[in-house]
Amino acid sequence: MIRDERLKIKAKMFRGFADSTRLAILECLRDGEKTVSEIVEEIKQTQSNVSNHLSCLLGCGLIKNKREGKNIFYRITNNKIKALLEDSDSILDEIYSQIYECVRYEE
Repeated sequence: MIRDERLKIKAKMFRGFADSTRLAILECLRDGEKTVSEIVEEIKQTQSNVSNHLSCLLGCGLIKNKREGKNIFYRITNNKIKALLEDSDSILDEIYSQIYECVRYEE
């Protein structure tokens, strides 16, 4: 029972990474904290779309924010999240063609 619950929570965590916009935001924040405007400019999405996804990432604990004057800065909460993103790059380098050809997980 406990293992099943942990797997459900783990799957929920990975859903944070599964959306291309949320993943783009996380990738954008790998280098350090940024404002919403900087994120919008970098990932080429609308501010309302980015704000919705930031809210999701905040709610799930993958990112944090802090206010400085008029600006709100966002950053990844944990260096292990950055490491996971880096590890996924390494894995993707090794199995890119198989993932590319996979028809089970089409967008």
